[in-house]
Amino acid sequence: MHEYSIVQSLLDQCEENAKANDATKVTKVVVKIGVMSGVEPDLLKTAFDTFKEGTMCEACEYIQNIQPIVISCHNCKKESTLDKNEYCCPHCQSVELDVVDGEDLMLMQLELE
Repeated sequence: MHEYSIVQSLLDQCEENAKANDATKVTKVVVKIGVMSGVEPDLLKTAFDTFKEGTMCEACEYIQNIQPIVISCHNCKKESTLDKNEYCCPHCQSVELDVVDGEDLMLMQLELE
């Protein structure tokens, strides 16, 4: 499961930020998980809960925000959020689009003490 390596990177990032800000612990971690990121949110949470023991994140609150797919249509120039993984513009039915959001996993917020 690649979620374990992702969590290790996430924990490293949290600790680096905490040390850079002279904090002794992380009290809250907020991540954004795009539905097209290839990350399984339940597995990521389980991995985070498992590997946070003994780190600055040990007692932190962990929040996941799931980001749906947001597209931008080349034809009608509208931006839309897709409810399903059907890659066509809901306004004009064009398949000429760019994915604007929903492909990434990002650390969005840290609260430190």
